[in-house]
Order: sequence, then structure tokens, then C-alpha cells
Amino acid sequence: MTYTVNNGINSQEYNKLQIHKLVNTENLKILSISLEKNAIFPEHVSPKDVQLIVLEGAIIFYINQKEYHLSKHQHFFFPKDEKHWVKALENSKFLIIR
Repeated sequence: MTYTVNNGINSQEYNKLQIHKLVNTENLKILSISLEKNAIFPEHVSPKDVQLIVLEGAIIFYINQKEYHLSKHQHFFFPKDEKHWVKALENSKFLIIR
């Protein structure tokens, strides 16, 4: 078995919107997202149910005409096929697990 350590999340820059695939298999995708303060992750839908975990900063998550203020170490679940978008209130990083 091979073990790997990756410091990609730590070194991911705050430069508008940055998306890095940490895991990309048939059954699991983990994305590391960084958003610079006031940057927006534009409206889109997910093909699968999603777990979002905020690692750093604070974001506003918009879905179904509601907004959710999420900050460091908070976890948020949302279902597939629902339009949503995100705005960073400060430099922020979060994981998308689907």
C-alpha cells in the first residue's frame, strides 16, 4: 500500500475562486475551494448530494432564496440538483465532498 501526504490545501492561494480536486474517483469527489474576500462561486448545481465543510474564513451560502452564514469548522449538507452559489465574507477555504 502507498501512503501519500498532500499539502495542497495549505498552499492553495486566495485569488478570486480556486478549485482543486483532492480526490476524484468514480464513487467519491473531494474538492478544495478557496475564495478570496468578496469573491463569488457562481450559481450552479451539483450532480450528487453534497457535504460542505468550512476550513477557514466565513461564507454566505445561497440556496432556495435563503442564505446561510457559515464559518470555520461548520458543516452544511445540501441535496443534488438545487441551484446555489457562494460569496466569501473573508478569505475562505472549504471542502466539497460528494
